[in-house]
Amino acid sequence: MRMYETIYIVQPDLGDEELKGLSTKVQDIIASMNGDFKRLEDWGVRKLAYPINKNPRGRYFYLRFDGDSALIAELERRLRLDDKVIRYQSVKLETEVVAPAAAPVKAAEEGTEEAVEATAEVTEAPAETTTEG
Repeated sequence: MRMYETIYIVQPDLGDEELKGLSTKVQDIIASMNGDFKRLEDWGVRKLAYPINKNPRGRYFYLRFDGDSALIAELERRLRLDDKVIRYQSVKLETEVVAPAAAPVKAAEEGTEEAVEATAEVTEAPAETTTEG
């Protein structure tokens, strides 16, 4: 089984009943195709980059699951047929996605000191040049 994530956008004005129905439908598709459901997140209503079907906003959902290519084909086919879904995109993950750790505080301070020194050199340079006219 391979790891996949799908982000799909639905119409922003759907009620709770319709959203729950769509979520259970997606989970049922994964279960019926012997997939392993991991996570479903509601990212909320966001402004779209451009209007889609005269909707300037959309409700985003993030879906993480394990499965095979037949599962992806069936899931995308069903999302395409549903009028509530505006857009969707599925991506195969190579490895488990982990957020990078924060840089140590000492390294971050050294970087800012170097930036301050470089800025000081740049600001001093015009002061040294004089023109006589």
